[in-house]
Amino acid sequence: MNDWPTRFEAELIRLGLQPGRARQLSTETADQAGENAADPDHFFGPAHLYARHLVAELQTPAAGTTATRCEAGPVMLRLSGVGKRYRSRTVFSGVDLAVRGGEVAAIVGANGCGKSTLLRICAGLTAPSSGTVHRVRRIGFVPQDGGLAGWLTADEHFTLFGAAAGMVPRKARSTGTHLASLLAWRPSGAQPVQELSGGTRQKLNLVLGQLHGPDLLLLDEPYQGFDQGAYLDFWRQVHAWRDAGRAVVVVTHLLHELQNVDHVLDLGAVSGGTA
Repeated sequence: MNDWPTRFEAELIRLGLQPGRARQLSTETADQAGENAADPDHFFGPAHLYARHLVAELQTPAAGTTATRCEAGPVMLRLSGVGKRYRSRTVFSGVDLAVRGGEVAAIVGANGCGKSTLLRICAGLTAPSSGTVHRVRRIGFVPQDGGLAGWLTADEHFTLFGAAAGMVPRKARSTGTHLASLLAWRPSGAQPVQELSGGTRQKLNLVLGQLHGPDLLLLDEPYQGFDQGAYLDFWRQVHAWRDAGRAVVVVTHLLHELQNVDHVLDLGAVSGGTA
């Protein structure tokens, strides 16, 4: 197991990546396998093949650009020269991204490069230090954690979040239950959220983020705590959102999923420090 990251890093360098970037990707990939208690050789496949796949994904014209598919719709999110500074420290700068309806964009990069900060800027929850952000009005934001009241049930969350979107309680609850079923989850009417597993709480976050039918979905590593079945359900749902003409931006560290997206923004390449 310990030899796989070394072979992976060596192949990345052979394929033209800078040694520092290759070491960063090797460490992140080993961490991903560790989080899933898996041997990297079984989780990602042979090191040299996965390295070639990853480099090809990062070097495609869509990676970090605004190239679109022919069936893509209007622009739902546009970042132009976006940067973020904290006092004298630059987190990232010069970020450009355009995502249209019917497209999925992934934000990748090392821990601490500002991925979550950028997503909050996209949602209008954090102000950029430079650049401009244009987004549609109907957005759904799914944080990596938090955002839930532990003493409320799932149905009570549906009612509360639905009311904020102008939905009557019955409609909010029925919509929430339907959306939960798409993630293979049937909420219990009397169970408070604090008694749910971490993966189930994250399913609830996903349901709440799309309860009001947003045009743009912003997801911050939304699959935390998912088992393999729920993880596959999540990506099927992402594809369904894309097919329905929605725009999706997902922060992810799972580099083997980049084939599922239309754009890849490698924030580590424009990061000026740690966030």
